[in-house]
Amino acid sequence: MDIFKYFGKKPVIIDSKLLEKERKEREDKEADEEKNKQTARETSKNRLYFDHASITPIDPKVEQTMRELSARFHNPSSLYAEAVANKSLITEARKTIASFFNVQSDEIIFTATGTEANNLAILGVFNAYRGKKTPHFVVSAIEHPSILEACAEVERLGGQVSYVLPEKNGMIDPKKVRAALKTSTVLVSVMYANNEIGTIQPVSAIGRAVKEYRASRAEQHKTNSDEIEYPFFHTDASQAPNYMPIHMGQLSADMVTLDGGKVYGPRGVGLLAVRRAVPLHPIIFGGGQEKGLRSGTENVAAIVGFAQALDITEKMREAEGERLIELREYAEEEIKNKFPEAIIHGDGAPRLPNIFNICFPGLDSEFAVIKLDHEGILASSASACQNNAEENYSPTVAALPDIGDTCKRSSLRFSMGRTTTKKDVDVLLSSLGKLF
Repeated sequence: MDIFKYFGKKPVIIDSKLLEKERKEREDKEADEEKNKQTARETSKNRLYFDHASITPIDPKVEQTMRELSARFHNPSSLYAEAVANKSLITEARKTIASFFNVQSDEIIFTATGTEANNLAILGVFNAYRGKKTPHFVVSAIEHPSILEACAEVERLGGQVSYVLPEKNGMIDPKKVRAALKTSTVLVSVMYANNEIGTIQPVSAIGRAVKEYRASRAEQHKTNSDEIEYPFFHTDASQAPNYMPIHMGQLSADMVTLDGGKVYGPRGVGLLAVRRAVPLHPIIFGGGQEKGLRSGTENVAAIVGFAQALDITEKMREAEGERLIELREYAEEEIKNKFPEAIIHGDGAPRLPNIFNICFPGLDSEFAVIKLDHEGILASSASACQNNAEENYSPTVAALPDIGDTCKRSSLRFSMGRTTTKKDVDVLLSSLGKLF
């Protein structure tokens, strides 16, 4: 039997058999989707994630918050009540995050990613000074690709960059940073904790060296204030908050980068904490959001989720760090016993609790990652963001003196997280034995 439904004045004939067929197809499709989800859940139970340095899972509480906010799509720059309410959510999130840095809330600039924040730090300072002089930058040779590639752009545009090499243990010597400074240096950037080998850099000492140099120049140029505002110090702290404090005063930093996807928070949100004295020019233009430094409609749910993720991280940092140090030390001791030729990058240096990067001389690391994947182990051989994957090596490991050439194509990075257990590590150790 046919039925009629009216849309305006025109009747549309709907076949009841066709409706029934469509309903059945829809139900079958939903059943298939649920079956696929269940299969994925079952499969994931047998796969172990050792790539938290690449990206962390979203904390369930954060995910729930973002789900609840998903309907609040209103543009925070508008004037009606819903938009004003969203603006208030951003304001509160900014205050919460600023408290972790111990800075004023207007010194927090939200971006889309940590990569964008790093680009804003480097290119924003470069553009602020390029018309006055030839800006000079000092960075470590083992920075994240978003720093190194931004510095390559600085050089392409006529700026100068000095790259400080690490010691054999992956540490950056503050004295070498100090020695690289010169009167045209506008910015120093050294990451807080390395994303590949986990070394925790002496950023406080480096920041103090930069400030002392700035103070010495101020003494020399008492009558010319334009000559004493720089150099500034920036640190990419994206890997640090889960295990290290990010108080800007303690870091002696003028700018700090974070990424939501590294702290069990949402993807697609990052931030740059910026001291008011730092002159920055925007690199994205539009409506002038974020004090004119990052135009674009704010992602309310992501920003609020980011603040919540940092709050959760702050509360569990100490206990989680201690737990993972025990797992890391256990894993490394077992690896030393089973693989006497293995080299632990950063061994003896202060390192993040969750990362251990091992060189197995002669191993094809790309093949090993694929082999481990078949064993249900998700790991990596280099930063997921590095751009020379076709060359199959880690630029960070390659920069290490004495062992770089031997290990740059033979190193594996394992990064643990909140759900990693000793049993998981035992499975990993067993899987490593199948590589040889």
